[in-house]
Amino acid sequence: MDLALLRTFVAVHRAGSFTRAAALLGLSQPAVTSQIRTLERQLGRPLFHRRARGVTPTAVGDELAHKAAPHLDALLQITETEREAAGAARTLHLAGPPEFLCLRVLPALAPLVGQGHTLRTTLRTGAEETLDELAAGHHDLVVTTARPRGELFTATALCDEEHVLVAAPYWAALVDPDRLRDSGPATLDGIPLVEVHESLPLVTRYWAAVFETRPDTRQPDTATVVVPDLRAVLECVRAGAGLAVLPRYLCQGALDGGQVVALLEPAVPPLRTWFLVVRTGSLSLAHLSRAHERLLRAAAQW
Repeated sequence: MDLALLRTFVAVHRAGSFTRAAALLGLSQPAVTSQIRTLERQLGRPLFHRRARGVTPTAVGDELAHKAAPHLDALLQITETEREAAGAARTLHLAGPPEFLCLRVLPALAPLVGQGHTLRTTLRTGAEETLDELAAGHHDLVVTTARPRGELFTATALCDEEHVLVAAPYWAALVDPDRLRDSGPATLDGIPLVEVHESLPLVTRYWAAVFETRPDTRQPDTATVVVPDLRAVLECVRAGAGLAVLPRYLCQGALDGGQVVALLEPAVPPLRTWFLVVRTGSLSLAHLSRAHERLLRAAAQW
């Protein structure tokens, strides 16, 4: 059986789409369609059900993919090992939210630069957009809080991020933690909010987890400041612009220095999980596998 046909078949099986597989393989869609038809003729059985949006594997297709994919990944790993032994430098295309990349991910990967690695980063705030770009082959590794589904991606939990409700000392002095705990966010009425988006994603998640309610967006002071970068949110809070919900890793220095104050320390703080996401099978690439492993080791200390 032609290995090129099997490679195309596995790419389609993982991508769930002829179009997406063609982009990943650097082929035209008609070429991918032709190769799949050739393989189906050789086997005498259909491998995919054609749908309005993409394809789904038949039982025969699933069985063939589970048998063939590990061997194709192993062959790719052998090829990559040979390239690395020959001194070929590889570029790691990395994408994720700017704050987490800059403060966590890039410092952890910095030692790899000059060891056969070149890092290229894309700063993204939309998880869906970033995963679409990963599927299309524009990125090798994505750091995201959105755990994807499907055969195309492999997601590994990286770390949990604790969220903290913070404000500058001036505002904190006006808030009674016991009353806040007992009476809920109504205690905070009159204190402006600082957020990364008008939809109040971090505040809404915190309110739901801690107070079991939603923020009252009817208040005129809701989201007085909106800036699309958590580092800018911290600076606004530090300057007294209002309160915000921030990851502890981002604001711990300001907390330790007394520049901002945690308004509440709930018994069970809200958490958000970060994932490392790659295209299934791509960890056979030595440079990608090494970066993936290094991030997992670094995250154990976060």
